[in-house]
Amino acid sequence: MKPNVLTVAGSDSGGGAGIQADLKTMLALGVHGMSVVTAVTAQNSLGVQGAWELPAEAVRAQYRSVVDDIGVQAVKTGMLASAELVETVAELLAGTDAPAVVDPVGISKHGDSLLADSALDAVRTKLLPMATVATPNLDEVAQLTGVRVGTEEQLREAAAAVLAYGPRWVLVKGGHLSGDAVDLLSDGTEEHWLRAPRYDNRHTHGTGCTLASAIASELARGRSVPEAVTAAKEYVTGAIAAGFALGGGIGPVDHGWALRRGPS
Repeated sequence: MKPNVLTVAGSDSGGGAGIQADLKTMLALGVHGMSVVTAVTAQNSLGVQGAWELPAEAVRAQYRSVVDDIGVQAVKTGMLASAELVETVAELLAGTDAPAVVDPVGISKHGDSLLADSALDAVRTKLLPMATVATPNLDEVAQLTGVRVGTEEQLREAAAAVLAYGPRWVLVKGGHLSGDAVDLLSDGTEEHWLRAPRYDNRHTHGTGCTLASAIASELARGRSVPEAVTAAKEYVTGAIAAGFALGGGIGPVDHGWALRRGPS
């Protein structure tokens, strides 16, 4: 049987990020994807034109419906929008015996805010302690911890600042730095530096959602955290390389690239 992986995130009407990216990633990586929609966005390649969060009651009902009947081998969280939704999801994760990948989504690729300022403390104190792996980018690290990263060496400081809030592992994504795309995976004692070439391709919408979902998919298949993150980074690097134009702005990564690759 395929492992079951649940995404708890917002819907991206343009299909490049959020729930849509998560489910495409899960399909590509051979797991069964399921979803809890936390918010609906009006979103395209140019940005986010509107966002409407769902009531906490609706999020809780979706989650219980899936987990109590079908079960999950991993959970991934994305856009949670408000303090109430963050607290609701953290409480649900606490009662679920499965690894959790927390993508602390704060700002979209276009610079649109996807998390209320009032929710930041709930992310720090309620959600991050539930994470098997947290996957902040550098803007989200700054938003959560105040640490601003300008060099590779400072990724260590960023990782320590996020780990202080309680996740078992943190993957600090250094994609906004110059040079190679370098990420640091750390649990406070063990470090893994993940490097990939930087592709000259601006079509990177959905990269963070895709990476977190890929990690969750690999964890559900029984891989260790370092193995899962390494495999997910390889998948996302290929998806970025194959990203394509869509609409008039930033296009999405190509979630299906590995399916067309054929036998390796």
